[in-house]
Amino acid sequence: MDPVRKSTDTSPAGTGRSPARTGPPPADARPSPPETGPPSAGTGRSPGDTPPALDRAGQTRRARRRERLLTTATELFTTRGYPATSIERICVSARVSIRAFYEEFEGREALLIALHNDVARSGMEAALTVLSDPAAESADTRDRITALTRAYVDAVTADPAATRIAFIEVIGAGRAVEEHRLLWRGLWTDFLIGEAERAVERGEAVRRDYALAMVALIGAVNELVGHWARNADAFSPPLLADELVHHALAVLGLSVRPGGSGCPTDGAVGEDGEDGEDRANGADGVGSADGVGSVDGTRSGLADEGK
Repeated sequence: MDPVRKSTDTSPAGTGRSPARTGPPPADARPSPPETGPPSAGTGRSPGDTPPALDRAGQTRRARRRERLLTTATELFTTRGYPATSIERICVSARVSIRAFYEEFEGREALLIALHNDVARSGMEAALTVLSDPAAESADTRDRITALTRAYVDAVTADPAATRIAFIEVIGAGRAVEEHRLLWRGLWTDFLIGEAERAVERGEAVRRDYALAMVALIGAVNELVGHWARNADAFSPPLLADELVHHALAVLGLSVRPGGSGCPTDGAVGEDGEDGEDRANGADGVGSADGVGSVDGTRSGLADEGK
């Protein structure tokens, strides 16, 4: 799979927070078709039709009501926790009737899925934005993975409350929520396998089946981002991104560049035109100075897990 050609609307559709976001709006948010019946005299409209101006006003009110429910749920889920927050509590705090709640969401799980999907979509879109840059096409694997990871972390940690919901509160929240998370895991697995295959074709990673390795990497990402959400004051998102770069490169059998903190150094290209990666790893770019690399077609260190 070539992630560069992947559509930006890759997430399960219909659960975005705002109509301004990409992807189709929820089916239950679309205006109902007008009722059939004989035209009213002199109007050309059926008696059940809603004047366009009133219809637009109704859609605006509904969008604001939905946003109010999402905002209120975010506050309650992060302060009280998802298990301890009832629909009734959300409705009272948001000043929305229970009937109106069910016009927007099938239930509490559907509301949680909408919040999770908002964060997950932003992370995927951030990664695809990086890949839309022509420079990403020719970048080496270290530079590319670093840029992708930084963009993803910036996106999913932009709102700490939303991060907590998407990486902590969703755990054990019910079958529907888990199935939704598995859909996203499948999308990211395909995305990362595509990146691994690109690295293989460039001679920067060993050819093998990376499917299980990428599932494990996604688990590590989820756990580390969740750890940040619990300890946001203890370390910064850039430090989190650096650690995730280490993990991602290790899965591919690569190490970070010497002198870097998980990111490429500015002086990667020497005076003779040979970059730091080639000097440390050899002309084919596979291998590493610290032993996490390619030796007669096999890998050592973390990347050799499961052999």
